[in-house]
Amino acid sequence: MKAMLYNEPGGPEVFEYVDVADPEPGPGDVVIDVAATSLNRLDVVQRNGWFQMPGFTYPHIAGMDVAGTVSAVGDAVTGVKVGDRVVADPSLAGVADNSKLAGRGDLYGDLGVIGSTVDGGYAEKCLVPASHVYAIPDSMSFAHASTFPTVYLTAAHALFDVGNLVAGETVMIHAAGSGVSTAGIQLAKNAGATVLATAGTDEKCERALALGADHVANNRTTDITAFAREVTEGVGVDMVFDHVGTALFGPSLFALAIHGRLVNCGNSSGDEATIPSLGHLFHSGIKIMGSDPYRPEEFGPVWDTFCNGDFEVVIDSTFALADAGAAQDKMLQSDFFGKIILTP
Repeated sequence: MKAMLYNEPGGPEVFEYVDVADPEPGPGDVVIDVAATSLNRLDVVQRNGWFQMPGFTYPHIAGMDVAGTVSAVGDAVTGVKVGDRVVADPSLAGVADNSKLAGRGDLYGDLGVIGSTVDGGYAEKCLVPASHVYAIPDSMSFAHASTFPTVYLTAAHALFDVGNLVAGETVMIHAAGSGVSTAGIQLAKNAGATVLATAGTDEKCERALALGADHVANNRTTDITAFAREVTEGVGVDMVFDHVGTALFGPSLFALAIHGRLVNCGNSSGDEATIPSLGHLFHSGIKIMGSDPYRPEEFGPVWDTFCNGDFEVVIDSTFALADAGAAQDKMLQSDFFGKIILTP
């Protein structure tokens, strides 16, 4: 099969579009003929060598979000057959012992992730535990399905399992043009929350409104603390959903209401953050919460919500697999809204 891989850290020039051996399933595995895979920021960060997950090795085939058709099944697989249209849960927590990808499920240590620590979707075929594939409705395209796994599970886990967002609350979501935030906006609205979204351009703010955000602000030209206070008539928001990190951390804390919580699941603008006022933190009962990895049992219910709800598929652009370097450059420059797709 053809795959886009790299053997050392660096820019797009380290990619090699080469022939590699087809994956062979273990007793509890399936092989997916990849129809679409969507990009995530971790793809770029690991390629550049800025950060790499525990267990990362070279050569590396990225691509955490895989959708396609089952082309081979292991001897012990039941409930999945050749020809099934499926999307994969990339987290390798909860994998059965009869899978070649078993033993990588330490949620707080060496958690295996398809496309991050084992071969992923930047290829024509991908090995996946049979327990980690979910049927795609006939009416849904492969590209549509590939936008789901990483961003929707990240957003749902942070908003609901960690942050306990409920109907009637207010939540401010940063970086509205990113995949995880387009998912978060829609999930929060679907749950009955009022959504304040911020983004780095006015155009992205307008598109966030179209996705369902109730109020928007350009976070490069607007005081987001004042924005949040104005919208909530001085009260502040119940939650900030943040994966930006350094750039907006302090203003986000001051945007929170009494007993508000900041839920963080990323550090795209930097890994260090300053708490500008400990007095404000303890006097207001503010909570800062890290969003840990989602559990295997969370994937199915969120997938069902996605399939059965009125969620807009936000695809910025589609690239051929051989053009993965250009696709990643587009992501690195933040010149996108929604998900970027690769197709073999």
